[in-house]
Amino acid sequence: MAKIRVTLEKSTIGEVISVKETVRALGLNKIRSSKEWEDTPAVRGMIKKVRHLVKAENI
Repeated sequence: MAKIRVTLEKSTIGEVISVKETVRALGLNKIRSSKEWEDTPAVRGMIKKVRHLVKAENI
């Protein structure tokens, strides 16, 4: 199955709680931290919600 690498590019300061929790659920806690995920609809939905803060790339 395909994988996606998600990298936190911007800070979550000033964001609403649901956005902060989504970033944390993706396993990102510091700027420029990365995590690899299986390409599933659930992960795609989380990335879509926080797309203004993260960079996603296919592996």
